[in-house]
Amino acid sequence: MVGRLGTVLVAGLGVSGAAAARVLLARGDDVALTDAAEPAVVGELVAAGARWLGPVTAPPQDVDLVVTSPGWRPEHPLLQAAAARGLEVVGEPELAWRLRTPGPDGGAPAPWYAVTGTNGKTTTVTMLEQVLLAGGRRAVAAGNVGRPLVEVVTARDADGRPSFDAVAVELSSFQLHWSSSIAPAAAAVLNVADDHVDWHGSFEAYRDAKARLLRLAPVAVGDAGDPVAAALVARHRHPVTVTLGEPTRGQLGVRAGSLVDRAFSATPAGELLVELDALQVRGPHNTVNALVAAALARAAGVDAEAVGRGLAAFRGGAHRNVLVGTVDGVDFVDDSKATNPHAAGASLAAYPRVVWIAGGLLKGADVDPLVAAVAPRLAGVVLLGRDREQLARSLARHAPSVPRTVVPSGDDGAVGADGDSVMREVVAAAVRLAHPGDTVLLAPAAASMDVFTDYAHRGRAFADAVRALG
Repeated sequence: MVGRLGTVLVAGLGVSGAAAARVLLARGDDVALTDAAEPAVVGELVAAGARWLGPVTAPPQDVDLVVTSPGWRPEHPLLQAAAARGLEVVGEPELAWRLRTPGPDGGAPAPWYAVTGTNGKTTTVTMLEQVLLAGGRRAVAAGNVGRPLVEVVTARDADGRPSFDAVAVELSSFQLHWSSSIAPAAAAVLNVADDHVDWHGSFEAYRDAKARLLRLAPVAVGDAGDPVAAALVARHRHPVTVTLGEPTRGQLGVRAGSLVDRAFSATPAGELLVELDALQVRGPHNTVNALVAAALARAAGVDAEAVGRGLAAFRGGAHRNVLVGTVDGVDFVDDSKATNPHAAGASLAAYPRVVWIAGGLLKGADVDPLVAAVAPRLAGVVLLGRDREQLARSLARHAPSVPRTVVPSGDDGAVGADGDSVMREVVAAAVRLAHPGDTVLLAPAAASMDVFTDYAHRGRAFADAVRALG
């Protein structure tokens, strides 16, 4: 375990920042705290020995390391001042990597099997956790999903042994921007599409942040159907790709309705993993997620039978293509987690005729390619959120004959104040556009924080409005 780090400034006290502060204090490091406002957790951390600085624009002179929240942009004055002084700035995942504890009898720390991508990260990582557990590993999902990594890598059981021997890790582009030495045992880039350009400054910078995950990994996995991810993986010394078609050597894919491994199998024809019909999550994008989870598990040494068992047991998460009700022959599906155009496109592709509920904060993303691609399957569109007019203009260009309703919302910047009532109006408008056999699909292609507290609040509001239809 690494020695004392000196004085560490934790900038941002959300879930990961607070967890980092607790672990550092438990190690005996000197910890200073800063945030834009004083959150409730400050009292607990100060009682444990931390220093609360309040909002600051430069690190104190005694600081040796800065641990930043993933939400803080690189141009934040504090982070720029740290860089100007030559101080290292890391994120909580990078800190966790450095603080990993040895395995039993002083062996290697628990390996990480890591996933990034624009969409599908959480589904793939929780699938991977299920498969690793089926293979007999003491596994946990952590990082951008589940528990903070600093807690996981330092957790011990009652006998003082590490609590986990494998970690399924989800990492966002924000987290990877602040990571330099993370070396997963295997890593995957699911896909890379236009997203978070407002944070990174350009698509190229966003792509390069994703690519950092592959740099030190012995095995790199990507979707052959995603040109950017496939290109990133192709440059790696041990590339593995997944495909929805018949796999060639070095791939996992689909043959005769089953997932097949031809990358890690000793058998030239490959090994059957699981039948597609056994999966509880549907849609081509979820098949890709399952193949990537399988590839990482196979890289971890999990046998084919356990991979199939784990994938078949996976039930999926909330607000990810969940059927919340059927009213008068119309299905209502909640995919509030589709917070960017790429995710919304994957969701829309699963249904032949859709009344699409879309809009929110587009984060600088271009929606024209999405609208042009999905126009033929649209029965109607209901738009909400601050960037709804951008979607309306795109629909006018690419789907001018599709009826649409615009619901005023999100212009005043209030968060969560009237999201439930807005969603009731949105669902009522969707009902007026839908016919028996249609799917009313909440796949907003945008973030939620203009009208709702988060994507989960948006999804709950949708489900509540559907249930109110009776």
